[in-house]
Amino acid sequence: MPIAIIKTGGKQYIVSPGKKLKVEKLDKDAAANPVFEVLLVGNEDGTGVKIGSPAVSGANVGAKTLSQGRHKKIFMLKYKPKKRYRLRKGHKQPYTEVEITNIR
Repeated sequence: MPIAIIKTGGKQYIVSPGKKLKVEKLDKDAAANPVFEVLLVGNEDGTGVKIGSPAVSGANVGAKTLSQGRHKKIFMLKYKPKKRYRLRKGHKQPYTEVEITNIR
């Protein structure tokens, strides 16, 4: 089964056909036909490995967008003892869920 390492949103992901990912939110134009920078292409058993510098030329990872949304809320706390200072902030990171269809 082919695998690839792609880069999007400042992060790297190991992908294979059929895998679903939640990546950093993509623009509406980019989400329609997502294009990822392919850093490595090969097979699971280690044969036919091509490593790019920085990207593999001619390599292509096909994907389709499933949904866009926001992750579960995470909270950030600040506390200073003896000063009556407490701060609590929440944050929901937006994401785009994609499914990898093929690797060429």
